[in-house]
Amino acid sequence: MAEPAKFLQGNLFRHISVMSLTASVGLMAVFAVDFIDMIFISMLGKAELAAAVGYAGAILFFTTSFGIGMAIAAGALVARALGEGNEDLARSRATNSLIYAVIFGAIFAALVWVNLRSLAALLGATGHTLDLAVSYLQIIIPSMPLLIIGMVGGAILRAHGDARRAMMATIWGGVVNAILDPILIFGLDLELTGAALASVAARITIAAVALLPLIRHHGGFTRPDAGGLARDLPPVLTIAVPAILTQLATPVGQAYVTRAMAEYGEDAVAGMAIVGRMTPLAFGVLFALSGAVGPIIGQNFGAKRHDRVRGAFRDALIFTAIVVVLITAILFVLREPIAGLFSATGITKELVFLFCGPLALAFFFNGMLFVSNAAFNNLGHPFYSTWVNWGRHTVGTIPMVILFAAWLGAPGVLIGQAVGGVVFGLISLWLAFRVMRNEGDGSPPEPFTRDLRLFQVLHHRR
Repeated sequence: MAEPAKFLQGNLFRHISVMSLTASVGLMAVFAVDFIDMIFISMLGKAELAAAVGYAGAILFFTTSFGIGMAIAAGALVARALGEGNEDLARSRATNSLIYAVIFGAIFAALVWVNLRSLAALLGATGHTLDLAVSYLQIIIPSMPLLIIGMVGGAILRAHGDARRAMMATIWGGVVNAILDPILIFGLDLELTGAALASVAARITIAAVALLPLIRHHGGFTRPDAGGLARDLPPVLTIAVPAILTQLATPVGQAYVTRAMAEYGEDAVAGMAIVGRMTPLAFGVLFALSGAVGPIIGQNFGAKRHDRVRGAFRDALIFTAIVVVLITAILFVLREPIAGLFSATGITKELVFLFCGPLALAFFFNGMLFVSNAAFNNLGHPFYSTWVNWGRHTVGTIPMVILFAAWLGAPGVLIGQAVGGVVFGLISLWLAFRVMRNEGDGSPPEPFTRDLRLFQVLHHRR
C-alpha cells in the first residue's frame, strides 16, 4: 500500500520551514554565483560591463519566468494527484508536464533569441553596452530548455516532499558555475563571454541532477503517448498559461524600472543591477517559500483538508515576517561592507544603501504576494495570480515610479516600485482569504474563474 502524502499530517509551520529553508539553500547557491559574477565584473573596472549585465538580467528574468510558470503547473498537478492518493496520475502529469515545458520553452527561447537586440534596446541599452548585452545573451538563451527541465524536475521533487534532492540540483549547478566563473572570466580573459559559458554549464548540471532522483526514487516517468498528451494538455494549460502570464508580469515591470533607471546614467543602472543580484540572495528563503508552500497547500486541498490549507497559509505569512525582519537587520548592519565589495560610489552606493534598509523591510509585502500566488495556483484559481501580478507590475509600478522618480530622482525609481508592492501585497492577501473561505464552505467559483471548471472536472474525476 502506498504511503500517505507527506504533508497531510505533521506540524505545518515545521513543513513550511523545512521545505523553504532546504529549497532556499539550492536557490541561494545559484543566486550567490550571480552575486559573485557581479563582483568579478565590477572588479574589471568597466561600468559598461556591469550595465550590460543589468540589461541582460532583465531579459533573463523574462525567460526564466516562463520556466517558473511551467514548473508551477507541474508541481501543482503532481501535488494534488498525490494528495488524492493517485500515484499513476502523478507520474502521468509529471511526464506530460515536462514534455510540454520543453516544447513550449524551446519555441519561446527561439522567439527571444531572434529579437535580442530589439529587446535590449527597448530597455535602454545603447552603443557598446548594447553589443555586450546581446553577445552575452546569445550564448545563454539557447540553453533555456535545459533550465526549464531542471526547474520542472525540481518542482516535481518538491511536490513529492523531496526538498533535499531538489536543493541538490541547484547546489550542484551553483558549484559548477562558481568553479568555472573565475577560470573563464579571468583565467581565459573571456569576461562576459566566460560568465555566459559558465551559466550554460550550470544549466546542464541542474537538468541532469533534477531528473535522476525522479527516476531512481519516485517512480520515474510514464511512456508518453499521443492520447495521454492530448488528455493532459487542458489541465496543464489551465494552470501553466495563467502561471506563465503571472510570472511574465515581473520582468515586464522590471523592464520598465530598468528603462526608467537608464535615464540617470550607467552608474544608476549598475546600482540597480547590484540590488537586483542582492535581492534574491538576501531573500532566497522567500523566493523558495512560494514553491515550498504550494505542495503543502496542494496535497491538503486534494485531500479536502481545508483547515490545514488555511493553517499552511497563515504559518507561511508568519514565516515570511520572521525572515524579513532578520534579513533586513543583517543588511543594515553590513551595508557599508556590501557597498565596498562592488567599489560602489556616488549614486551606485546610494542605491545599495537604500536597499539595505527600508526597501528590504518592504519585501514582506512581496512575500505576502508569493504566498498568495501559491495558494491561488494550488486551489484552482491561477488567474487570480495573473490579475494581481499584472496589476502590481503595471498599475502598481508605472505611476509610482513616475511619481517618486520625479520627486527623488534615481532612488525614487526603486522606492516607487516598492510602494506598489505594498499595495498589491495587501490586495493579494484579501483575495486569498476570500478564495480559502469559498473553497472551505463549498461556494461556487467567482465569475471570472469559470474557465477553470474544465480543469476541476478533468482532474477530480481521474
